Amino acid sequence: MSDGIRIDSWLWAARFFKTRGQAKQAIEGGKVQVDGAKAKPSKAVQPGTVLDIRKGDVQWTVVVDGLSNKRGPASAAQQLYRETEDSIALREQGAERRRLARLAAPVPDHKPSKKERRDLARFRRDHEGDL
Repeated sequence: MSDGIRIDSWLWAARFFKTRGQAKQAIEGGKVQVDGAKAKPSKAVQPGTVLDIRKGDVQWTVVVDGLSNKRGPASAAQQLYRETEDSIALREQGAERRRLARLAAPVPDHKPSKKERRDLARFRRDHEGDL
């Protein structure tokens, strides 16, 4: 295919999304940009195309290196793109921030009992408007 491949198929083959439907929803929701602009799922990508992909708290900026519309092993999927240095640095900073936030969050020393869960549910229900 010299004219490219659909972006939703490419995102699925490159393993950014588990299904092509999820890739399509992300594109339609503005979570994927092609060369800095919003795209449609049928937009064709070629080698050299720059994609900005957001999935939850994680964001990638990748350059398309190869084309495939078949989902293969992860090692083959990684050969389809290369991530920019800035993207790698930002992703690592985000991962570190999330790790530190988890460490700062209180961790209970035990799983709540059935009575404790009921008490908590009752407290939340009674104080719903207070927050």
